[in-house]
Amino acid sequence: MTPALPQEVSEPLVAQIVYAFYDRVRQDGLLGPIFEARIGNWDAHLATMVDFWSSLTLMSGRYGGKPHIAHLGLGLSPVHFEHWLALFEGVVAAHCAGPAAALFIGRARRVADSLQIGLNIGDKALHLPSRPSLPAGSA
Repeated sequence: MTPALPQEVSEPLVAQIVYAFYDRVRQDGLLGPIFEARIGNWDAHLATMVDFWSSLTLMSGRYGGKPHIAHLGLGLSPVHFEHWLALFEGVVAAHCAGPAAALFIGRARRVADSLQIGLNIGDKALHLPSRPSLPAGSA
């Protein structure tokens, strides 16, 4: 009989999901090359991502980075975020259920939205009206 998947978030579950997810990412044809080109030290990156997800799901406060800056200049599009979410949701479904799965997936969707807004990508991009120019000498 298969043991029931955890329904509550814990530090070991966060680590399992992070490691399983990035294992898939590294093998993925769309996302793998982007990550491999940017990540120099995978051990350090994985530790940072465990801190990130611990902070998002358990409010541990261990992550203090700037994810928008880390994702600048990668040439990302909405397709990348949709694919990232699909991979992440698959990993979550394999490792937990119920409230834990809902929390991870909800946070992942917020992360994807936030990054797209912050990086001005796709339909999440902010299209602000242009401001009228001030007449010369009025500034």
